[in-house]
This record gives sequence, C-alpha cells and structure tokens, in this order.
Amino acid sequence: MEILDAINYFSAFLTLIYVFVVATFIVGWKRIRPFQKNKSLPKTYVSIIIAARNEEDKIAKTIDDVLAQQYPRELFELIVIDDHSTDRTAEIVISYAANGVKLIRLNEDRALNSYKKKAIQTAIDEAKGNLILTTDADCRMGSQWLPTIVNCYETEGYKMISSPVAYFEEKTIFEDLQSLEFSYLIGLGASTIGNKNPSTCNGANLAYEKKAFIEVGGFKGIDDLASGDDELLLHKIAAIYGDKIGFLKNSDAVVYTHAKPTLAEFIQQRRRWASKSTRYKDKSVIILGVSIWLFNVSIVLNALLGIFFAASLPFLVFQLAAKMLIELIFLVQMTNFFKRRALLWWLPALNILHVIYFIYIGIAGNSGKYNWKGRMVK
Repeated sequence: MEILDAINYFSAFLTLIYVFVVATFIVGWKRIRPFQKNKSLPKTYVSIIIAARNEEDKIAKTIDDVLAQQYPRELFELIVIDDHSTDRTAEIVISYAANGVKLIRLNEDRALNSYKKKAIQTAIDEAKGNLILTTDADCRMGSQWLPTIVNCYETEGYKMISSPVAYFEEKTIFEDLQSLEFSYLIGLGASTIGNKNPSTCNGANLAYEKKAFIEVGGFKGIDDLASGDDELLLHKIAAIYGDKIGFLKNSDAVVYTHAKPTLAEFIQQRRRWASKSTRYKDKSVIILGVSIWLFNVSIVLNALLGIFFAASLPFLVFQLAAKMLIELIFLVQMTNFFKRRALLWWLPALNILHVIYFIYIGIAGNSGKYNWKGRMVK
C-alpha cells in the first residue's frame, strides 16, 4: 500500500504542475494585447514563400488569396518552390507567371531529410524582400492578411512575428476534435511569446526579417531534421532577439487550413511535429515536457489501479476534473478569439482521448522514421 500511496500522491503532484503550466498559458495569452492596425501606408517589400509538394488540388486557391491582398502589388512578391511534385502543382503555378508569381523547382539530386528547409532556404536566397513571410500551399487567408502583418511589423519593430492558424471546413467529428486541440496548440505557442519565453509557432503563418534569418545562420544546425523550419528557427532567433518576437493577436491575420481526414494522416503529422523536441536546448522546457507526459501516464495508471484499488479513484477524478477545468478556462479564450465557441462541446471527449494520444506521440515522435509527403523521414 505504501507504493500505491506514493503513486497516488505523485500523480496529484504532477496534476498541480500541469494546472500551473496551463495557468501560465492563460496569463501569457492575456498579456498579448490585441493589435489594432493603423492607417499608415506600408513601405516594406515582402517576399511571400510557399514550399509545395503535390498540392494540385489546393494551391490555386492559395495563390488567388495571396494575389488578392489589399497591399500594393509593387511591394510584394510570391515565390513558390516546387518540391519534386509528381502531380500538376508546378504546371498550375506556371499558369500564374503573368501575375508575377515566381516558380522555383527544387533540383536536389541527393537524398535529404529536410526538403522543406532546403526549399525555403533556396527561395530566401533569391528573395528580394526585407521581410520573409511563409505559408503553406493548402492555406487560405483574407485580403487583410498581408497588410495586417506588415503593419504590425512596421509598428512594433519585431524581428519575427508568429500569427494565428486555424482549421476550418470540418466535415467530421474527428476533424472538430482536431480543431479544438489545434486552437490549444496555437494558444500555447502564443502564450509563451506573451510570457517572453518563445517556445513554439507555426510555419503556415510566420514572418521574419531576412537579415535576422541570415544573422542566425538560417537553418544551419537544424537542417538534418525533417521538421522545425518554424519552431527551431524561432529558438535560434529568440536566442538573439528574445524581446523582438511577437504574436499577432488580430483576426485579420488568421490563416486557415484543413484538419487531417484520417487517423493515420493525423498521427504522421503529429509525429513530425513532436520530432522537433529532440533538438530543444532549454533543459527547463525538456523537464517540463517530460513532467506533462508523466502526468498523462499517471492518469492512465490511476485508471488501471482504480479497477483493483478504490483508493486510486479519488485521485483519478481529481486529475481529470483539474485537467478539464483548467483547459476549459484556457480554451474559452482561444475559441472566443477564433469565433469557434461551439467547439467546446467536444472538450470532454477530447480531454480523455488526448491523454492516450499525448502518451503515444511522446514516444513515437522521438523515435524511428515516419512518412511525410510520400517520403520516409526522421
């Protein structure tokens, strides 16, 4: 029974740690003041970069959205890098040549682990803009997306700006669950910036100075990892310009993309995202991540012990109740921002499923290879 007591009280301790961590997310999000775009005329030349591989069914809409921006056409360029597509992606991009869209074909004859970083680096080498803005080939955005980001850049003087990303056009309950969880992840990244300890961001909506990118050596040192063109670059820039990184809290800056339609695609995506954690240099972040992973493990352990020992059940109830309550407080803020309050109805189901998912991804994301865009990478 002493071992059982030790497990129960340790699980309670891990729960308090988790509640504290999410509470810091709540505080960090509140610290970010909503950005109000002013009426000053833009003067920054921007290079918008899209790395694309086999996106023939979506890339035309993305290009149309970019070209429809309410921003002086002479002040931005759109560069699409075709990453060895086997479909009509390149052909579609070429059809926009008359609109000034530039196509670069990635011509890499040796096997790489990170084709996306190579693609972005190649585009940046040819980019004319002082400000680099990356998005994905399956993203959609409103006409005020570019002017809002540039106005924030010119007003605040940031070296890097992380902007919001959201899922939309969900067709299934599984996609609704992903949307709610993804809003949590975007809020998490924003809150770390709000707390002056930038940890994560999303390359589907990321802006940074070309000069800052060059100054930190670009992707050098992280270019052997398939993922991390966003988060690991954030860490490199934060090491020099920690106080010059911002999150753009403005609905006009949101970029929209789609959730994964199948469980297999979802798992592969999240394994890719989780693989970046192997390169974290901040030991406190690593310790925190392990603590949260152990917290989820302890929930499963208490559930199993509760079958045989009634003494574990109160601790299990405490863990689940505390987890759901603190996440609800945080997600109310996030769903309000994204105007998706109805997603909160799925929180009870997500709360349980996320425990199992987090445990699995914590292991799978840091070991072995996975499939991404038809390639086996690690």
